[in-house]
Amino acid sequence: MAWRLRRHLLDPVGVASSTDVVHALGAVAAQHDAELAVRTRRRTSRPGDVVQALADGTLVTTFAFRGATHLMTPEDAGAYLALRASSRMWELPSWQTHYGLAPADWPPLRQAVRDALADGPLTHDELGAALVADPRFGHLRTAFANGAWTLLKPFAWQGDLSLGPTRDGKATFQRLDTNPRWTGPLDLDTAGTQAVEAYLRAYGPTTPGHLQYWLGEGLGAARQHLRAWLAGLGDRLADVDVDGEPLVVLREDLDELVASEPSSSVRLLPRYDQWVLGPGTADARVVPPEHRAVVTRGANVVLVGGVVGGTWSTVGDEVRIDWFPGSTADREAVDDEVRRLAAIRRPA
Repeated sequence: MAWRLRRHLLDPVGVASSTDVVHALGAVAAQHDAELAVRTRRRTSRPGDVVQALADGTLVTTFAFRGATHLMTPEDAGAYLALRASSRMWELPSWQTHYGLAPADWPPLRQAVRDALADGPLTHDELGAALVADPRFGHLRTAFANGAWTLLKPFAWQGDLSLGPTRDGKATFQRLDTNPRWTGPLDLDTAGTQAVEAYLRAYGPTTPGHLQYWLGEGLGAARQHLRAWLAGLGDRLADVDVDGEPLVVLREDLDELVASEPSSSVRLLPRYDQWVLGPGTADARVVPPEHRAVVTRGANVVLVGGVVGGTWSTVGDEVRIDWFPGSTADREAVDDEVRRLAAIRRPA
């Protein structure tokens, strides 16, 4: 846990940029308190740093893990989106029937999406209106009227669009290929190997089951591909034993892992933070099984030495911590972390 806390820039807190924080974690869930998730890993930050990184193109927001929106660097998106697109869900019979789109319809539809976004970001309704104006895709009018968010996800997976800046409280979509750091989806095997390595660096030591959870269930990567990508690392992997369970880690990280001393740090993290999303709430080393339900439902979590020891909330200007039975932490460390949270949340 101490080694992983360091990799997550939580102990010690890092000096990296918002972009580097997101890269270290692989992805950050964007629909929750993404700014707090990033800023709590930085010694010095300002409100709006994440928004500025998005405006600069060093970060993008797009549909990725489990169909949700995530912050990623454009370079990492090239790998994760390649995995997500590899399942080609839009070719499933159920998709073809529901949307009235055959596989051969997608290339011209993708071009129509890129053409519609050529002059700048559009809202969901604006993009829908532009597409259904084409007689070939007029039958999609009902889909857009009912909210075609699921239909739009494959365009993100294939690199045609990403989420743009919010306009009047509404999400917008923009072309991804206007970002100079976007080089397109990687080929599948390169993307898979890169994604497996990234997971091992941030969430190791790990098991094939954890990889299946994050990249398989999360992105739809085929189980046999995950096994092949992991095996392909060969002697770059090292076997370790953690409480009798065989796990693997990148060999280049082994010495640092073994040398790590236990941590007693206290951290207040927002709900659905990557600390718990990466390994999953079913990982008993991170989330005590008897308290999994409250974490899965989206509570803000208190880490003590990397283990979820309670939840926190704010009541007015006060932070309330509800400790799990048996969890303890140094009071001074708790007070220091509450003060750090207050400084992060203080208006600019």
